[in-house]
Amino acid sequence: MKRLTDYVSTPRPDSLMGQLGSPLPLRWQMRMLVLMPGMAIYMPLLAKGFAWAWFGPTLLSLPFFLYFHAQAYLGPLSRLGWYAAGMTVLGLVLLRVNAAAFFYPIMACMVLGHLPSWRQGLASSALIMLVSVVVAGFGALPSGIIAILATVGFFCWLGSTIGIHALRRDAALRLSQEEVRRLATLAERERIGRDLHDLLGHTLSLVTIKSELARRLALADPPRAQREMEEVERVARHALAEVRTAVTGMRRSDLAAELMSARLMLEASGVQFDGALPDNLHLPEAIEAALALVLREAVTNIHRHARATVAQVQSSIDEGSFQMRISDNGRGGLSAHGNGVGGMRERVRTLGGTLRIDSPPRRGTVLSLCVPLPAQAAAPARGESMSLHVAGSRA
Repeated sequence: MKRLTDYVSTPRPDSLMGQLGSPLPLRWQMRMLVLMPGMAIYMPLLAKGFAWAWFGPTLLSLPFFLYFHAQAYLGPLSRLGWYAAGMTVLGLVLLRVNAAAFFYPIMACMVLGHLPSWRQGLASSALIMLVSVVVAGFGALPSGIIAILATVGFFCWLGSTIGIHALRRDAALRLSQEEVRRLATLAERERIGRDLHDLLGHTLSLVTIKSELARRLALADPPRAQREMEEVERVARHALAEVRTAVTGMRRSDLAAELMSARLMLEASGVQFDGALPDNLHLPEAIEAALALVLREAVTNIHRHARATVAQVQSSIDEGSFQMRISDNGRGGLSAHGNGVGGMRERVRTLGGTLRIDSPPRRGTVLSLCVPLPAQAAAPARGESMSLHVAGSRA
């Protein structure tokens, strides 16, 4: 039992679950469709009552069907056609004694919607339905019922294909976002390395030279050696202060880093981006972290849903509050509570601020937020020009 649980929770990488990262909708689909073979028992039981002639073969087919069904999600995707074929053969064999076994080929068509190529899935599903219709016709099923079941099979394939396509698109988007953040993190590390080299390289060289000079003068000219060591101490303290200032700036770069990440993400998807932050922006860490998450969610919505060609982020500090405006020229129609808006609104409300959304259909979206700032954070930057500017061109 433990091995079975591990197999389901950690699917193999070449399976459908493994490739898509086991998304919740797909897990629910796999579990719910396990109940579908029950129709092959319920319908004849309701129509003509119990008889071992149909109940026994149907019951024996269930373990095989459940195996093929589980493998369609957890097994190698390259063998998906064989799993669908196994379901179909089970159904065609059972059609001789149980007309409700037509559900098996229908489930096979749904499974074929998982194939990466919709053309291959459509051709395979059409072949399965054609063979099933011929076999069902020989079994004296009414032509009207056969037509309905064939239509159901087609729409099951179509619905499955559309759903899996959306899940694959979401998985690709997650990978692209992770890659953008990885590149942004790498660029930030390189910047930190350059800054530390520029900051400490000359200083440490000076400390080394003066320390060597003081060592040589320790016996020949002690007063001068003492002055050199005092100079070493002064340079070291100055370097320490500069390092502390630099580290403080790095810790407070969340919003700037998110702005850079937004440029990389939108530029990669062909969206022209322009964004800026006020000069010498020093926000409390909690406020900046929350605003960075709001910016990330807004940019993700533009990337995923807006279908925009131009996006812009404007920010300013005025009358003791931080104001930010995120806009795009996309399709608009953003729900007041959907697409992460509830989370953004809650974060802004926690900071004591307000979030306003203007998103008329086909006229773009504008998110305007205003967050009050402590006096020490608002005073230094009030009225200053926009210094940190990030712009990208359409890819």
